[in-house]
Amino acid sequence: MGKNVLSVGSMTLGMVGTNCYYVFKEEAPCNDEKVKHVIVFDPADRGRKIYDTLTENGMVVDLILLTHGHFDHIGGVDELKKLTGAPVGCYEKEMALCNDPYINLSNDFGMHLKVTPDKTYKDGEIIEAAGMSCEVIFTPGHTSGSCCFYFEEGHILISGDTLFEESVGRTDFPTSSTSELIHSINEKLFVLPEDTIVYPGHGDITTIKHEMMYNPFCRF
Repeated sequence: MGKNVLSVGSMTLGMVGTNCYYVFKEEAPCNDEKVKHVIVFDPADRGRKIYDTLTENGMVVDLILLTHGHFDHIGGVDELKKLTGAPVGCYEKEMALCNDPYINLSNDFGMHLKVTPDKTYKDGEIIEAAGMSCEVIFTPGHTSGSCCFYFEEGHILISGDTLFEESVGRTDFPTSSTSELIHSINEKLFVLPEDTIVYPGHGDITTIKHEMMYNPFCRF
């Protein structure tokens, strides 16, 4: 395959089966043939396991991105950051939740997690890392600072807990809003190309077209 083909790998981690994704170009640049640079999304747990798995496959982490700050999406962040030196980024309105074990729900499970991202992003911002570009899409609802990441090259959407296969993220948590969630999906995600592949925070992958047709929570 050509050098510009994007691939998505995944690991399911933690007590609630959170999907941790890593995106990379299928073929490494000619001047760096043995290394593939990746962006990791939502290192949910076991940062060492993530690091070891990627390293064994000749991959180097350039950036760690968070769709939101709930405990089941950030449990492996600190360890992975320590092992890789990669910066951590989130949407600008999610910083407080990442830092608060009460509203990120980790205190409820005796974890007391705090994560301090190195970078924050705005809606529509383009992130350049690992030889790739992705757009930040602000999708409040599951939390007030939830976002998705869209790779136009490859029509890939990392949706976090905003959009699932024929379902949506919960809205009974601190900073959640059902009306905001549905608005985010209809107005921000359902305008993407229908063949966009959706990689959710839990469960199986889907497509924008499938969700527009069959998701009972998001009908126009």
